[in-house]
Amino acid sequence: MEESEIVSGAKPLSPPEADIARVATEVLQTLLRLMGVTCVVESSSAEIPVSLDIEGDDLGILIGRRGQTLSCLQYIVRLMVASRLRAWLPLNVDVCGYKEHRRDSLQRLALRLAEQVKLQQRSITLEPMPPDERRIIHLALADDAEVVTHSIGEGEDRKVVILLKRG
Repeated sequence: MEESEIVSGAKPLSPPEADIARVATEVLQTLLRLMGVTCVVESSSAEIPVSLDIEGDDLGILIGRRGQTLSCLQYIVRLMVASRLRAWLPLNVDVCGYKEHRRDSLQRLALRLAEQVKLQQRSITLEPMPPDERRIIHLALADDAEVVTHSIGEGEDRKVVILLKRG
């Protein structure tokens, strides 16, 4: 794939799932090659949303602090794929299973903090989080009969509060 094709979105393709996975993989591989990152990109399925996993050694630079770099990389790949296919399509980019590990970690944190709220009888406010991570906390505690969650703050300072249900 030519670098100019990526930037200009020159060849519009029809978006069957196989094409989406192929184009997304090509775009991501080219970006990583241009960044000088040695790795392998695997497409876990041709179903929508297409999931791409980057495997290799020492790829922390692609994840960044709390996944911020990974989030940006995913957004850039989505933009480039949308430009080539002339359609906005959902796709996920992950590095060595980071997102699954982070989701599991956030779910455990939510459950542990909910227990603290119940024991201490006072609310707990978590650190600011991006929307997808706040959603994980809300969903992890949605079925808890004793606590409720809500988000407070604005923009990047938005955070989850876990508190006892009233009544």
